[in-house]
Amino acid sequence: MALFIGSEIYRRSRYGSNHPLAIPRVSTCIDLCRALGWLPADRYLDSPIATPAELARFHDPVYIDALIATEAAQTVDAATSVRHNLGRGGNPVFGEIFRRPATACGASLAAADRLAAGTHARVFSPAGGTHHGLKDQASGFCYLNDPVLAILRLLDRGLTRVAYVDLDAHHCDGVEAALAGEPRVRLFSVHEAGRWPNTGAAHDTAGGIARNFPVPAGLNDDEFAYLMEAAIFPALADFAPQALVVQGGADALEDDPLSTLSLSNGALWRALDGLLGLGVPTMVTGGGGYNPWSVARAWAGMWARVAGYAIPDRLPPEAEAILRGLTWHRRKDQARPEHWFTTLADPPREGPIRPEIRDLARAARGLAA
Repeated sequence: MALFIGSEIYRRSRYGSNHPLAIPRVSTCIDLCRALGWLPADRYLDSPIATPAELARFHDPVYIDALIATEAAQTVDAATSVRHNLGRGGNPVFGEIFRRPATACGASLAAADRLAAGTHARVFSPAGGTHHGLKDQASGFCYLNDPVLAILRLLDRGLTRVAYVDLDAHHCDGVEAALAGEPRVRLFSVHEAGRWPNTGAAHDTAGGIARNFPVPAGLNDDEFAYLMEAAIFPALADFAPQALVVQGGADALEDDPLSTLSLSNGALWRALDGLLGLGVPTMVTGGGGYNPWSVARAWAGMWARVAGYAIPDRLPPEAEAILRGLTWHRRKDQARPEHWFTTLADPPREGPIRPEIRDLARAARGLAA
């Protein structure tokens, strides 16, 4: 059975009115899935909050204490701010600066436990995917790193081959740095070249564990599918993972403001179908995604793929009302295509496969050899 792990903390928690994450994402995904009848009680778990001891499996206890103290005081002193990158660099002090990321980590740890124990074969946690978080610093809107904690939990539970596939437009620098050289892990990342954090070059293997695919602007559905089929799926089959962690960031979509990639959400869903087709215990998280309509629709569709629900051609009135009720202060004047309100699926973003895409697949096959 598939399990959805969520929490109401995301409904009321915001990074700040002008921040890219000042939009409802997880709460809208949950509401859409409920409106579609996809969240019966036996498939939904309210997320636990990771304890400081659990977080310390990866994160520095001094940093964890700093997050807790900053939440309590709702301010941070200059020295702590610089040391831990809090209140600066896109990582604001806000009301739930500890509890919100600790809840996402609690969900990923709960997912890892269920996969390792065999009680669930598939788990979806849209609040997860905070792949930039560093051992003792916030980075890239990520205060803690739930994918690292989940992978370490799977290894601690006795698994010896865990694969991590990151579909976010931004490279998973925090995950790669944390697990570099770990022979029990394989990491695959498709991300936009030349975009922050400016890591994840094609020749970067992180001590042999990573295969990076820095793609050019305008990546289309056919190019994305080509990389998955020509390079990533074969490498995963060779590695034969016992469990799979998928970071399902939605910022590579055409309508996202923080990348110049051009995917439809169908491209992400088809990639997820292929990954689920490996037939191994799989955890799927969210990640980036900064257009409230595109991210919520993409993640609701991911849950449909994870749990085996059919995506309707047109949304029922209850789901359409949720989408029509959203606002986006960041881009007030942008036109809202009608399909943002009436469907989950985007129109396909087809196109030719450019030579540089073929080169990336060829280079990855060479590294694997």
